[in-house]
Amino acid sequence: MAPAFAGQFSILEENDSLFSKSDKHYTQGLRLGYLSDPLIEGWRYNAFDFANDVLPFFAADGDRQRRFDVVLGQSIYTPSNLHLNPPSPTDRPYAGWLYTGASLMQEDGGNQLTNLELLVGIVGPGSFAQQTQNDWHQFVVGIPGGQGWHNQLKNEPGLALSYEKRWRFDIVSLGVVGMDIVPEVGITAGNVLTYGSAGTILRIGSDLGVDYGSARIRPGPSGTDWFDSAKLLHPLGWYVFFGGEGRAVARNIFLDGNTFATSRSVDKKPLVGDLTAGVALFWKDDARLDIGLLSRTKEFYGQQGEDSYAGIRFSSRL
Repeated sequence: MAPAFAGQFSILEENDSLFSKSDKHYTQGLRLGYLSDPLIEGWRYNAFDFANDVLPFFAADGDRQRRFDVVLGQSIYTPSNLHLNPPSPTDRPYAGWLYTGASLMQEDGGNQLTNLELLVGIVGPGSFAQQTQNDWHQFVVGIPGGQGWHNQLKNEPGLALSYEKRWRFDIVSLGVVGMDIVPEVGITAGNVLTYGSAGTILRIGSDLGVDYGSARIRPGPSGTDWFDSAKLLHPLGWYVFFGGEGRAVARNIFLDGNTFATSRSVDKKPLVGDLTAGVALFWKDDARLDIGLLSRTKEFYGQQGEDSYAGIRFSSRL
């Protein structure tokens, strides 16, 4: 039996050049995560009740399971032309976002997941996005990096608070293979991102009850790190997924520019949509691999073409 709070560690890499030669806009994201084993008691468990005292985030009673998730990540944004110096004023600005945070996740009745997440960090040179991108280009790829990073957004503390609900509905089960649908709604608020979202994922495969979809980096069909090995019916589980999410965007600092200082910006579109597809493979709760592709509608007026990127996530028990 695994020790209490052994948990699972995950690493998620999203990049627009994993399966193409693209290098623009949301160009790279890296997120490390630690998902706890089920909480029984203690201050971590009581944090859910404290959150409920502020607002009724979580159901007060019933069959439930609670876990926490801790993350550390970095996201990098650039204009489409990395050689222009200064960059085009009609393209999205250079920007980086270095953050950490935690989620409180509660499953109710075995088919409903609530996620309350707080991310805090820094936007601007303090995110080390310039060093990450240009050092990678210079020492690994062997080509120059972005030439206009001195025009990036200025340093600004960042915060994003998200609240999401997901439901899992079985459609059909044929032996070891089944099909389900996972709708979700959510809201994110803060000076980094403010938006409302709704979407759904269709999944076909085995052992679908272990999670609610593959994790992604915000903003996007975010999924979660949730994984319940107690619902594994076979050593090898898998599923393919297809879905999408729509967002009504009130604030996106990477397009709107700095909140408290003058900076570069573009005129963002208020409605953005994502389409995603991919596959998840897991061996017991020892190891897991997710591969996904995402296509995103234009995020700002004057944008040349829609964006797409790929994500690869690996997780294992500690």
